[in-house]
Amino acid sequence: MGKIKTHKASAKRFSVTGTGKVKMFHSDHRHNLGNKTQKRKRHLRSSDILDSAMTANVRKLICK
Repeated sequence: MGKIKTHKASAKRFSVTGTGKVKMFHSDHRHNLGNKTQKRKRHLRSSDILDSAMTANVRKLICK
């Protein structure tokens, strides 16, 4: 019987919390930061919980 491989690109971007939720970090925080407001950059810095509609898909990709 074959095994499902971990999607490595997704595994680097998402992690599963102890309660089973999927944690992610925001994009758009790498370059051109001089054009973005301080408030926008501050909110992009923190992590966030993935929407419940996408959680099942991502958990299959990262095999957790």
